[in-house]
Amino acid sequence: MGAVKALVRFDGLSLGYDGRPVLSNLTGVIPAGALLAVAGPNGGGKSTLMKALAGRLRPLAGALAYDGLHRKDVAYLPQAADVDRSFPLSVFDLVSAGAWRSSGMFSGFGRKRTDAVRAALAAVGLGGRENAVIGSLSGGQLQRALFARLMLQDARLILLDEPFAAVDEATTADLMALVGRWRAEGRTMVAVMHDLDLIRTHFPETLLMARGPVAWCGTAMALSRDNLLAARRICEAAGQSAAA
Repeated sequence: MGAVKALVRFDGLSLGYDGRPVLSNLTGVIPAGALLAVAGPNGGGKSTLMKALAGRLRPLAGALAYDGLHRKDVAYLPQAADVDRSFPLSVFDLVSAGAWRSSGMFSGFGRKRTDAVRAALAAVGLGGRENAVIGSLSGGQLQRALFARLMLQDARLILLDEPFAAVDEATTADLMALVGRWRAEGRTMVAVMHDLDLIRTHFPETLLMARGPVAWCGTAMALSRDNLLAARRICEAAGQSAAA
């Protein structure tokens, strides 16, 4: 059996803003085809790590390296709160934006791309809603549309930042089924998650963070009671120090 190919490598990675670290000393490897959950208390650096993986934040120290990945190979779904729902954008336009990296923003829409957008919307349960304005969608419907956009990106590495926050159980189940389909296709996925039961059910490996790595291993061990308590204490201590 051959060695597992590394897709992303961290070597002493530290990340932060204005020179102040939020995440420190992360070392490890994300192998190709991984389904990795990133968990931990608020303020632990989870979303910061996702921004760095998406190329939106440079390291303060250490290194983050990709093995053969190009920018178009990475798809990033930010938190739903980062989407401006007041902008008068149609669902069709939101989803079709997923094809820009592969075909260009100004390449126009032929029948093939239009059919691809409609097929993606049908796959996430939004068939016939392409002309709706995104501001009219419920939270769950918006998240379905954002997953449809990911389908158009056809990326090798998919980054999901709290993809199931504030959505109902039916939407979560449908979108997790899509995650399972992507995994079967050999794509690599990293997801920031708060629902520990969902992580334990669907994610074989977890990176537990609290301003640095607490545990990075199989999910059952990473989310042990001792590790979860340690992560909470670290973030609580960091918060008290910042407030002092």
